[in-house]
Amino acid sequence: MQISLKETAAVLKSVQRIVITSHVNPDGDAIGSSLGLMHALRALGKEVQVFIDDDIPAAFSVLPGYELIGKPVEGQSIPADLLVAVDVSLDRIGLVKEAVTAPTLNIDHHITNDGQADKLYLDGTAAATAEIIYHLIEELGVTCDKDMAMCLYTGLATDTGWFRFSNTTPDTMRTAADLLACGAVPNVISESLEQRPYEEVQNLAAAMQKIELLADGKVAGICLDYAALQEHEAPEGLIGMVRVIEGVDIAFTLKEKEPGLCRVSLRSKGIDVTKIALQFGGGGHVRAAGCSIEKNCVEARADLLKVIMQVLEEEK
Repeated sequence: MQISLKETAAVLKSVQRIVITSHVNPDGDAIGSSLGLMHALRALGKEVQVFIDDDIPAAFSVLPGYELIGKPVEGQSIPADLLVAVDVSLDRIGLVKEAVTAPTLNIDHHITNDGQADKLYLDGTAAATAEIIYHLIEELGVTCDKDMAMCLYTGLATDTGWFRFSNTTPDTMRTAADLLACGAVPNVISESLEQRPYEEVQNLAAAMQKIELLADGKVAGICLDYAALQEHEAPEGLIGMVRVIEGVDIAFTLKEKEPGLCRVSLRSKGIDVTKIALQFGGGGHVRAAGCSIEKNCVEARADLLKVIMQVLEEEK
């Protein structure tokens, strides 16, 4: 059931023990929104934990509360009065869905949200879920402090490509300005997220050697099978390096994170890549989407390229 922002605030105020989660393979918006909401609800005296079923990149350690993020284990039971999923549909939260048997509240900005939560607040016009969380904090009557601002600014900045992408709106910029006034320090955030260990830069160089151009240069991608990932870990931000290639409209990375399980990231400069992601049970935005394919790298690549070519043909 879809609800308003005011009703969302009322639901959060009505419970005491809250678990916040987001999608596997978490990005800046997933992590920043989760932590920003955690700080706000703790300011109201709530018992709040963040659990995400994946490893959290060390670059995000700049965010207050980073060390508090838990990762569920098989068979774990996490007591809660409410499970809040941010920046994601419930089908992409992994083991958290099994560990927390509580009513669900979903807060999201992805137009592909499946609406399976008990209650859903969805704003497809928001540039990032962090933008929604900032307005939700206002609705909760909580004063935004530096800890909240650092987390939410990170979510807002990363999901807009540091305010370069087409999803950047006047409200996005006003929200960013408000977060600066609340104490966010942009240079500290950007410098932390831009830094890479020497080994990761080497991994990036190795991965870049695998770029392939397809469809007369309209498509570019990198496929990394399980063996390759054991030799060189997949660096963060790889998809962005593929997206900038001149003439490329659809960029993708395909990583076989486990034998027979591939994670796909998609970016575009014009074509709606949710049309691709939805074919594999994923979702996202017109210009940025993702999905998982439960096949080995070779088979997953073939399936992915088939759908990409179909979408390209439809666009003609």
